[in-house]
Amino acid sequence: MPAEQMRQAGKTLSEEMKITYKGDYALKAILDLSLNYGRGVATIHDLAKRLDIPLKFLEQVLLELKRGGFVESRRGKIGGYLLSRHPAEIKLGEVIRFVDGPIEPIICVGKNYSGCGDVYKCVFRKILRKVTEAASSIVNNVDFEDLVNQVKKNKQAFDYNI
Repeated sequence: MPAEQMRQAGKTLSEEMKITYKGDYALKAILDLSLNYGRGVATIHDLAKRLDIPLKFLEQVLLELKRGGFVESRRGKIGGYLLSRHPAEIKLGEVIRFVDGPIEPIICVGKNYSGCGDVYKCVFRKILRKVTEAASSIVNNVDFEDLVNQVKKNKQAFDYNI
């Protein structure tokens, strides 16, 4: 997206790699559902309480995650939300990109960017492309099962008593 279009959309050239509250809440919701994977559905009220997320905002987040194929919903008295796939099949980067967009720290790092005449001699582009590749490598190789294991490991460390 050229700089003028970015400005009209209310974004700056450096706003590409920002995890919003919505993205943060989406990650937390998927992590919570991952921690409870296989235990049935979680009600939206329980999720909102456990995650300290406003109910109306969580509704929007869960609807978007459902649209993205990350969660499923069940209706009725015993309804709620659950993951649509095993936590090992959901990558952190996949969720971040779906909810908040590209991971690039600046728009011109994208492979097909042509909005700048300076793009091929710009010294920043090469460096920021390396930043993008490093960040992508990390978030593309972490799945929610990995995060569940980290949470359990951290919990065991806190549960240690003398």
